[in-house]
Amino acid sequence: MKAQLDRTAENPWVLKTPPGTSEYTMHMGERDGIPALVCTVGTTVLFYDARCINDLYAMLQAAGDWVELGGTDEQKPAKEGTIEAWGRSEENPVGGWYGMKKGLRGRFGVYIPPLMEALGLCELEHNARGNRMRAI
Repeated sequence: MKAQLDRTAENPWVLKTPPGTSEYTMHMGERDGIPALVCTVGTTVLFYDARCINDLYAMLQAAGDWVELGGTDEQKPAKEGTIEAWGRSEENPVGGWYGMKKGLRGRFGVYIPPLMEALGLCELEHNARGNRMRAI
């Protein structure tokens, strides 16, 4: 399935983290000539390789069940078997980090799942902690 990634800076997705505690925006842009998701959290701007949406959807379909998010900062290790660990793994389709801004490449498991939910690609839990997602 190809996700419709057509939002601009003038018309971004307005999203909330899985627990619903923080709001942020995301829109399509470019970083170093690569289509990118531009994630703005307060004054911080993060970039994720846009192909992560379709790649993560394929991974979730293959998993066939709930997968823990495990979102954490780049400087901290990601829990094995989580969305965050997959978003950094040399085994994923890009062979490493989907995050494109050195020092701010983490939090994949925090910011990408709500976008996938908004796109109708997954079910996402909204608990205070330990959230999971699965493909629809």
